[in-house]
Amino acid sequence: MNELGKVRLGANGPLVGRQGYGAMAINTAYYGHTDEAESRATLERALELGITLFDTADAYGDGANETFLAPFVAAHRERIVLATKFGLADRARGIVNDPDRVRGFAEASLRRLGVDHVDVYYLHRRDVAVPIEDTVGAMAELVEAGLVRHLGLSEVTADELRAAHAVHPIAAVESEWSLFSRDIETRVVPTAAELGVALVPYSPLGRGVLAGAPVHLADGDARRDLPRFAGANATANADLLAPLREIASARDATPAQIALAWLHGRERVFGLPVVPIPGTRSRTRVAENTAGAAIELTDAEVAALEPLAGQVAGDRYGDMSFASAGRE
Repeated sequence: MNELGKVRLGANGPLVGRQGYGAMAINTAYYGHTDEAESRATLERALELGITLFDTADAYGDGANETFLAPFVAAHRERIVLATKFGLADRARGIVNDPDRVRGFAEASLRRLGVDHVDVYYLHRRDVAVPIEDTVGAMAELVEAGLVRHLGLSEVTADELRAAHAVHPIAAVESEWSLFSRDIETRVVPTAAELGVALVPYSPLGRGVLAGAPVHLADGDARRDLPRFAGANATANADLLAPLREIASARDATPAQIALAWLHGRERVFGLPVVPIPGTRSRTRVAENTAGAAIELTDAEVAALEPLAGQVAGDRYGDMSFASAGRE
């Protein structure tokens, strides 16, 4: 039974469930141990709940994430809006936006995913030495060739979005956005709303912190390298959750549901589609997350959550040039 309504990514993009699914950690050790059977069951449960946008990237596990998704995609291709990304998978240079390499990246992703096209193809990160107009021009050629249906950008500035959109319509911008990470609200989100571009927030639960439970980082967990999870910062940020827990308790909801409800409410504030893509490897959690889309917070509840982002200790990344905020 579907529990989600649908929104459109961009003026002419695909219709998707109001909440999507971020697949980065489903078969990788980014956030600790994985269980293949439960991960595959979680994908099926997500689809049952009305989630249709499934998001991956060639950088996740050096392509292993795309390969893992292939059987699920094959079984449900007509029901799935499939998104993947390129530009962050080259070990030698890190971020690669060279126009002459775009088609090769796309074709490699198509082979791993076992499809003849992807529905949304994102530029994962910006190499500021390469004009974004040139990279998006090469991406537009993929649309003309039928390999890609729609284009997206990840972690771009407002000016980069505007320049790219002038070359080819952009359906969605994928950037970190949550109660703990609101830097894109200053310029990126208003520009996206002006241009008719949807926002696809990744890490909408602050990489697990906003779910309310203590975050235990195993050896190899990628969050160990992020400032917000280091030492005193981790303790300080966990201490910020009291208002979130209080609202959740009063609502007979979970902190994760309230955090996602707040993010869905940004649709009305900024006047654009907002499709969060929380990731989980649990059927229980994906059902919990999806239910958050049905909660509408009161003005008083929103006001109680307003101060959180300004109190967070530590940057999103150690090198903030990796995020759009570092270039605005």
